[in-house]
Amino acid sequence: MLRLGVDAMGGDYAPEAAVMGAIQALDCVGEDVRIVLFGDKAAIEGILDREGCAHDKFDIVPTTEVIEMGDHPAQAFKQKQNSSIVVGYGYLKAGKIDGFASAGSTGAMMVGAMFVTKAIEGVIRPSISSPIPVVDGRTALMLDVGLNVDCRPDVLQQYGLLGSVYAETVLGIENPRVALLNIGEESTKGNLTSREAYELMKNSSYNFVGNIEGKHVFSGRVADVIVCDGFVGNVLLKAAESFYPIGQALGVGSNPFFDKLNYEFFGGTPVLGVNAPIIIGHGCSSPKAIAAMIKQTESTVRANFTDRLREAFK
Repeated sequence: MLRLGVDAMGGDYAPEAAVMGAIQALDCVGEDVRIVLFGDKAAIEGILDREGCAHDKFDIVPTTEVIEMGDHPAQAFKQKQNSSIVVGYGYLKAGKIDGFASAGSTGAMMVGAMFVTKAIEGVIRPSISSPIPVVDGRTALMLDVGLNVDCRPDVLQQYGLLGSVYAETVLGIENPRVALLNIGEESTKGNLTSREAYELMKNSSYNFVGNIEGKHVFSGRVADVIVCDGFVGNVLLKAAESFYPIGQALGVGSNPFFDKLNYEFFGGTPVLGVNAPIIIGHGCSSPKAIAAMIKQTESTVRANFTDRLREAFK
């Protein structure tokens, strides 16, 4: 039995969106999956009652506090010991759940990732990554997308390994092509950090294919894993996410590629480099996005990604 923890109090529309998303997820996860909801028990059960969903479809762990988006992440994590995020991480550390997902405070989720589950030995800096749709229907991976806005060359080199293992184990890409996002394809292009990272990456054990430019990111022609620092990655990701609502506002019809630029399709960003599967969703997550986040958590757990990553860093 796989047990997936969900922060029912996380997100701008919690607990409504989180519980409704968990209900939707029942139809897309495996029969051996048990969803564990952390949060206000009365509120959660009230939504289940309204929707005609039996309480025993879920395990509900009652909590009395919420880490708000405006709270200082580290202070709140220490002070709000009965919050849904802190209790969820306690269950994760104790092995009572196999993965944990939240659309709540990204800062608090990263505090838990770093100080409760901790980084895998050998990982300099964990990363948050994002699945990226490509035009032929496949999925690529970009990292980092906002955690580390300044990165040393050796950190970027490690991102290539983190992304390569995830792409192979979770996305099912054999021998994934890893590229460094740069302002030109030549090895001499870019700033000092990117040039030094290139030299380190070309001697790595993974399938490094060199530099790519921004025009290649969504083509899928050159790379399956795109490495960049968190500043560049976050700007590019937020720009890409704007295309879907712009298209909707302009009356553009449904399109398989552009539909996947809707953040709801993937649900969240996996944290790579820590000792447990952790997925962080958008604060504005809808029920559809929450359901996708739960499904993504299931896929990461089933792929034994954390164990594969530990092996890669031995």
